Amino acid sequence: MIFQKIFTLYYDGFRNMKLGKVLWGIIFIKIILFFGVLKFFIFDKNLKNLYPNDQDKSTFVLQNLTKENHGSLKR
Repeated sequence: MIFQKIFTLYYDGFRNMKLGKVLWGIIFIKIILFFGVLKFFIFDKNLKNLYPNDQDKSTFVLQNLTKENHGSLKR
């Protein structure tokens, strides 16, 4: 019920747009390209590829969550 009302609200708003449709299209294309490039170049590695078993994965996560950040905070 609530999703139908939200959908009709946006549908009616976009139906009467002229320039807005083109601008939203450009925004969506830029977002898709941006995340595609990020995924390809930056998010290529994941824990499944780096560590073969669950023990190694959990050790890596625990070490990174508990290590101190020495460079950014001055005491």
